[in-house]
Order: sequence, then C-alpha cells, then structure tokens
Amino acid sequence: MKIGLAQFDPTIGDFDYNCSRILHFTEKARDAGCHLVVFPELSLCGYPPRDLLERQEFISDNLRALDRVMAEAPDIGVLCGYASPSTRDCGKSIQNTAVLFEKGIVLGQVHKRLLPSYDLFDETRYFEPGAETRPLPFRGRALGITICEDIWNDRVLFPRRIYPVDPVAELAAHNPDIFINISSSPFDIKKADFRRHILSYLATKYRRPFVYVNTVGGQDGIIFDGNSLAIDPKGNLVVQAADFAEDLVALDTESMNGDMRRVSGSREEMIVNALQLGLKDYMRKCGFSRAVLGLSGGVDSSVTAAVAVMALGAENVLGVLMPSPYTSKESVEDAAALAESLKMRTVTVPINDVFCSYLQALAPHFAGQETDITEENLQARIRGNILMAISNKFGHLVLSTGNKTELAVGYCTLYGDLSGGYALISDVPKTMVYEIARHINSKGAVIPQKVLTKAPSAELKENQKDQDDLPPYDLLDAVLELYLEQNASPEQIIGQGHDRDLVRRIVQMVDRSEYKRHQAPLGPRITTRSFGYGRRYPIAHGYRTSF
Repeated sequence: MKIGLAQFDPTIGDFDYNCSRILHFTEKARDAGCHLVVFPELSLCGYPPRDLLERQEFISDNLRALDRVMAEAPDIGVLCGYASPSTRDCGKSIQNTAVLFEKGIVLGQVHKRLLPSYDLFDETRYFEPGAETRPLPFRGRALGITICEDIWNDRVLFPRRIYPVDPVAELAAHNPDIFINISSSPFDIKKADFRRHILSYLATKYRRPFVYVNTVGGQDGIIFDGNSLAIDPKGNLVVQAADFAEDLVALDTESMNGDMRRVSGSREEMIVNALQLGLKDYMRKCGFSRAVLGLSGGVDSSVTAAVAVMALGAENVLGVLMPSPYTSKESVEDAAALAESLKMRTVTVPINDVFCSYLQALAPHFAGQETDITEENLQARIRGNILMAISNKFGHLVLSTGNKTELAVGYCTLYGDLSGGYALISDVPKTMVYEIARHINSKGAVIPQKVLTKAPSAELKENQKDQDDLPPYDLLDAVLELYLEQNASPEQIIGQGHDRDLVRRIVQMVDRSEYKRHQAPLGPRITTRSFGYGRRYPIAHGYRTSF
C-alpha cells in the first residue's frame, strides 16, 4: 500500500480554502499512485480554533466542509481531522476526531483520547475525550490511528505521566499493521528532534511502522513546522517531508521506502525559517500586505528587517529612521547600510523637534525634578507614535523589534518600542539574535559587521550602553533560560554556579515586569516556553521567592 502524507497550511475557519487544499492534495496523492492520503489534526477547521468551537454555526460549517470533501474527493482513501458532535449524553458536546473515508463512505472514526491542557494547549475546555482505541480496517490492513497527544504518554518516555491511559499500547494489543498519528504539534527549537525520538522509540517497541502527519503554518503566535515523517519497524527514518512548507510525500509500506526532503540544517536556519513562516502567515491571514519597522542601526531591528524582507520581499517592507539628539552618526550609517543591502525603502523622520516640544510642554510640571528615565521613554513613545501613524495612513503592519531578553526583564517601554502589531523576535533571546544575525550573514553580507561588534545601546541619553542597566547578556540569558524555560528556583540557579546577587536582581526584574508583558504585541513562539502562551502568571500577586 502507498500512503501519502499531506501537510498543508490551513486557515482557521476558512472552510472553502481548507477544503480546496485538501482536495488539491488528495488529487496529487491519487496521481502519485497513493491508496490513502493522510491529513493533519483538525485539518478541516484549522488548529487551534479556540472559542470558535463554542459557536454552533462553526461546528455546523465544519460538518458541511466534511460533506463537501467526501463528495468531491477522488477515489482513494482519505484520513483527516475535524470536530465531530459527541454522541454521549453528558460531557462536552464535541470531540477531536479523525475520520477515514473512501468514495464518499465513512469507513470509521477515531476520537482523540488525551486532551492536553498545559503550555499553549487548552483542549479540555472544548472536547470530550474518546473512550477507546481500536484499529480501523482499510484495504485488508488494520490502521492504528491516534491523534497528536495520544502518542505522548509512553511510561518509559514519560515516567511522570499525566494521563492514566496509553492509547498506543491499547492499539498495539490489537496488532495493527501500521500506526498513523495525525497531529497539530507546535514548533519550538527542541520539538522536531524529540518528536522523531518518540516515534522511533515507539516503532521499535511495537515493531510496526509509524506514519506521522503534522500541520504546517503560522497561527497567531504559534508556528507549525510540518516535518511529517515515517519510521520503519527498526526505528529508521524512511520518509521525511519538508519543514516550514506545505508538502506531499509518500510511503510504500511494502518496501518501506519513500520520499526524503531536505529540512533545516542548523538551529539558526530553523529559527529563521520559522520566523519567516510565522510573519508571512500572520500577515496573510490578517489581511496585511506590507510591514513597517523602526531602523535603529542595532542588531534587533537589523535581524527583524532582514527576516521581514526574506518573508515578504523588499518592496513590502518600509524602514523608518528616527534619529534623536542622542542617536550616533554611526547608528544612522549602519541603518542606511542595512537598508541598502536589503534593497528596502526607508524614510527618515527626525524626532528632535517633537521631543523638544514635549519637554517644553512638560517643563512647568517637571520643574525642580531631575532628568531621568521619563525623558528616555518619551523618545521611545514618540517613535512608537510615528510608526503607528504610518501604519494608520498606509495600512502597514508595525513590526516591533524587541527581543525576549528585554521583554523578560522589562527593558522596554510601554507605548514606545512595545508598540506594534507583531513582535517578530519577542521569543528570541538576545544572544540568539546575534547567532541568527551571523547565520544571515553567512549567506552573504547583509547586516553591517559593526552592528555585530559594537556595544548594544538604546541611545536615549549620552553615552548610554545596555550593560549600564543590565547584566552581560550571556549571563543574563543563561539565568533567564533556567528561570523561565526550566522553571528552576533561584536557589537551584545559584546552585549551578551563578552569583547570588546577580540571580536576585534578574528574578526581581522578571517578576516586576509582568504587567508589561501582558500589554506587549504577540509574536511567534520559538523557545520551549514563550511569554503569553507558555507562561501564564498573574500581574497582581504577593508571592515573592525568598533567597
């Protein structure tokens, strides 16, 4: 039997578009000689639909979409995901379902057993879990079908299991010929390797091939990387789809051979590809065609601009230079050099006069007060207003350029550099921003070398450097990775060799800045624990770690 693995980029709630893509890939699979084509989890409605699932008309439209695909699909087997009404007389009214059909006839359905409610997932809010897991027959073979989380509960791989059942083990007891998992598994920089490890382990354990089909595309702050694959019973990778792009690959179950596509060759390439996809899809799905951002001559705005040009084309990205009294000549030159190498259009809007007007208007009220961060933030807010004015006038999406490190410790200004519609590198730590910049330059000098070697500065006062207000970025990012992503306590971080006063300072900065993060624009998730989706803390609370 030949099985097609069809990863595509659905748009949540755009049922006509999703149906047309499913039918397109079904026809391609048939023409390639496939007997069965497999689509991702909730592929008919898109993932995650969130509270759209609570609207009855959304569920009804999703059912009509299934009827259309079943009526129009060519004569091969199709396995796809949708939201099905629950037949139980209690519990949630819908289930996360995989349906298998051929020639307009439903051959069987499987309901998702394990419903995640951690990190960015909230499926127990909407779905009723399936009650049992049994193989579905198809053309003389037994298909062991699971949905996403159902494979993430093996007692060896996950000693501290969060579910009482293991759907894969239950299926294995019925001796399926092949396991198939349809998924909408979000991207982070460690996920692809771990998924492959899980599938390889399970294939070896149960001595059966595993087919895994994942969604691809950007959805709000979530990126799906695709990376669909098949593993033979010995744990070997025999089919590999592209990452961060739609693709159709096929597995021959007799020879255990199939298509092998190239995927990202390094972590930095993977991140750049993820950022491009996240931005491109966010703009397309929200109806934007052009973007605007401030160019400061620093590494953050340089990387943001470079990725935006890769994703959207230079003609669709506008850079705005907004020099202040404290902007160095070198920064202006670096911003201009970047724009020239990217072939992107720029405009210059000096903020000196506007800044002076603010100071004059406030002078009677600030009389007798020392100059402090207030005047620094005024400049950032003036720049934010200029970018938003351009956005309003021309319909450009404002890209904010702050990184995860700044957002973590509050080194950012509300209604200033936090203004924007999409924060492209907001989940990228500062040290990783430099790594991405070097990767971009490895394919040809794009970002001026001076940007990578000069000391970072907000340039909001004379001779300002980030390191005047922050610990060195390598130390700061190391502590933040432990505190934010690994949830380590301050004492555990200190136990790993970090200075006690440094850890105390960083933890206090993180905890004090929660209110800023709740008002920041969303951006694509890159790390294992992003703000917003992955870390949900109250703003007003009295808990403080003592150490």
